[in-house]
Order: sequence, then C-alpha cells, then structure tokens
Amino acid sequence: MREREPCVYILASAFNGRLYTGATSNLVGRVMQHRDGTFDGFTKKYGIRRLVWYEVGETMDSVIATEKRIKKWRREWRMNLIERDNPHWDDLAVALGLGPLR
Repeated sequence: MREREPCVYILASAFNGRLYTGATSNLVGRVMQHRDGTFDGFTKKYGIRRLVWYEVGETMDSVIATEKRIKKWRREWRMNLIERDNPHWDDLAVALGLGPLR
C-alpha cells in the first residue's frame, strides 16, 4: 500500500464491538493516530482501534462518498461487509506493517 492512497475504512473496538467508519488518504498513518488516541472523540472514548475493513478508492471524493453511504447503513449491513472478507474480525493493520494490538 502506498503512503498516500484514498481509503474508506471501518475500525472496531473488538469482535462484534463498536464500529467507526472513516476516510483518509493515509490509512496506516490514520490507524496509528486512532491507536495512539491522538484526538479526543468517539474512537478514543470507546477504545476503537482495530482495523477490520478497508477499501482503496480512486479519489478522495469517491471514498468520502462511500464513507457517507456506509455511515447511513444499519449496523447489520456494516457487520456483513466486514464479515464477508474478514469473518474473524482480525486486525488488518498488521498486514499493513503495524504491530499487533496490545
């Protein structure tokens, strides 16, 4: 994965836990910020740090549109999206070069 690549992503607090959907041009860097608790907010408050799904897009506009669409989905639909490719809710950030969560 290139350092700068538009992505939409879903983080989870744990298997079947709280979910957060976001968009970024630097997925690894953004996941590191979530893991470090760089910013106050929903993900820091609920310990949402596990990357469970992501999709690379063509442009930031396209990934932002996808992010907005997914945020409107029912939780069940988001869980189905995750489990289609990641049935055990593994932390996909490890495959991107980040260490496993503690």
